[in-house]
Amino acid sequence: MRETVTARAPGKINVHLRVGPPRPDGYHDVASLYLAVSLYEDVEATAREDDGITVRLGEESTAVRDPEDFPLGPDNLVIRAATLLARHTGIERGVDLTVTKRVPIAGGMGGGSADAAATLVACNALWETGLNREQLCELGSRLGADVPFAITGGAAVGLGVGDRLSPLLARERTHWVVLPASYGLSTPQVFAQLDALRADDDVATPTEVDSAVVHALVHGHTDELARLAANDLAPAALSLAPELGDVLAEALTAGALAALVSGSGPTAALLAADPVHADELALQLADAPGVAAYPVHGPVRGAALI
Repeated sequence: MRETVTARAPGKINVHLRVGPPRPDGYHDVASLYLAVSLYEDVEATAREDDGITVRLGEESTAVRDPEDFPLGPDNLVIRAATLLARHTGIERGVDLTVTKRVPIAGGMGGGSADAAATLVACNALWETGLNREQLCELGSRLGADVPFAITGGAAVGLGVGDRLSPLLARERTHWVVLPASYGLSTPQVFAQLDALRADDDVATPTEVDSAVVHALVHGHTDELARLAANDLAPAALSLAPELGDVLAEALTAGALAALVSGSGPTAALLAADPVHADELALQLADAPGVAAYPVHGPVRGAALI
């Protein structure tokens, strides 16, 4: 048995996101077009002699300004993922987990889900538990709706609460710039705010993603994608963080083809025409004090050993 393995999992952008009314269980049905992008979380798993499970933050993490933003207790999604896998498989082995975070925390890019996905893949290899990707996705869905997509990666349509995935064969890359915010937004709070904003509206339950936006993403038609990309959570995120509106407006002025709130926000995702345009946008927007800008592309593969 190997003593240490490392797995890498991508963050994601919701290129198109429709959100239905709240269900009796408090969740919302969605129709989402997911794109895994080249901003990654790494999880290193090292075997222990006992059955303890620990987590620490890697020194090369760039997404954590305050260590308190990444608590190390039993509620950490990484510990929960390793614990779930051990219990599911009956393994009585421990692991020390080191997480290198690059995806913004509470930023709407599924960083926590990527951590969980990478943990499942790393511990599955370390402990030689032999689960296939489909089984890991089923386990991951117990941890969060975005975890299965972080395992599969690529591009996909997500229905239900986002966990019913239909993979897409995206033939062309699209290029983006990710603008993390200096603050986070709670996903439940954003959904609650959306419900409040739409309290008097007759909101339908989404059952599919518009085929035109799927076609635009799959074939890399950026002009069409810019016209069709949308996010129902954006008004809620903007009402909770009005300064985000200025960021999106500045990005469009700088030449972004489209400027989206990523998931529940507050990270902004800017569509570029090509990799050169993405680099130019990132350089231009990162000139502002305290602003980071990362050119990324997608689709990329899901959680895997490195």
